[in-house]
Formats: sequence, structure tokens, C-alpha cells
Amino acid sequence: MLENNIDKVLSGRTGVRFFFPLCGKAVDMKWVADMGHSVVGVEISEKGIKQFFEDNNMTYSEEPVPAIPGAKVFKSSERNISLYQCDLYKFSSSIEGQFGAIWDRGSLVAINPRDREKYAALIISLMAKDCRYLLDTLLYNPESYGGPPFLVPDEQVASLFGNSCDLEQLQSLDALDALDALANRQRRWGLDYLTETVHLITPKST
Repeated sequence: MLENNIDKVLSGRTGVRFFFPLCGKAVDMKWVADMGHSVVGVEISEKGIKQFFEDNNMTYSEEPVPAIPGAKVFKSSERNISLYQCDLYKFSSSIEGQFGAIWDRGSLVAINPRDREKYAALIISLMAKDCRYLLDTLLYNPESYGGPPFLVPDEQVASLFGNSCDLEQLQSLDALDALDALANRQRRWGLDYLTETVHLITPKST
């Protein structure tokens, strides 16, 4: 999804700072870094972070984060990638500043739905004026499956971000037709439909 929409995210910019919330070991992080951009991610699992570096044969350093007690940051020796092992809600712009791009696949849909307003406020606070936030959401029949990943209706995307941001729907597809392992797992959820939607969210110009 990021590759399909990368031109929309970059919008002609180079050296963009990307934020990956709940990044896990997302392969997109290396792809973005290989293009010359910098990557900051947050992930609660130290194992997932270390696995990302090991899977990509990248050496890294590990150091504490004074502003977040108990947190660590893992930094790539070869590329501009910094992954923070901490509670997402303890991360802030005071740690790494604001970002020119955010790729959210598997983050908003993973958190407790009751925390979505808190999550949206954090994301908005991390957006630079020229930020382009790519958000991937899922729609399905909640009577068939209760999540996670949780469904996020388009109306809620608008209510979470619409006051301070402009919203554009870039892509909407039937994910049950996708021939990948994710789709196979989704079929096992017993879903009769699954729609994956990609939104581009940008701060409103003041």
C-alpha cells in the first residue's frame, strides 16, 4: 500500500522524516530508508525491533531514552533508522520533533477503540505543517469478527482528524480477493467482506 501511494506521500520531497507508529518489524521501514529518507518508529516489543535489524542484516546500537523512563532506542549503524521501544503514548514531539510523513498500517486498527481520540491527538501533534499521513483502515461486518484488527469506519476517520486536517481517500479495495497470507487469515475470521481503505491526511493550511 505504501509503495502504491509513495508519490502522493513524498509529493516531490526528498529527505523526508517518516514516522511508523507501532512499527513492529515492518519491511517498509528499510525500503523508505533505502530511498534516502529517515525513519523513526515506536514499538512496545523489543524482540520485534531486534528482529527487524537482524532480518535485514543491519547492525545497530542500543541506548536508554532519558525522557522516557525504561525506554530504549535502537539505531541503525548503516541507515537513518531509529526505533523506540516504549509505550506509544509516552512518545511525543519533544523526543524526535515532528514528521513530514507517517505510515499507519496496523496501528490505528490495532489499538483499543476506546483510545482512538488519544491516539489521534498524538498523531496530529507529531505532524509537521507539510506532513502527509497515510492511514490504512479496514471495514468488515463486526458481527462476523470482533477484532483485532478492529474496523475503523470512514466516518470515524473524519471525526478523529477532520477538524484539523484535510482528508482524501486514495484507494479502496476488496482485501478478501488479495492472494496473500493476510487474506487467507482473514477468510478464517469468517468474514463475508473486507474492505481495505487508504486515506491521505494532511494538516489544514492556516
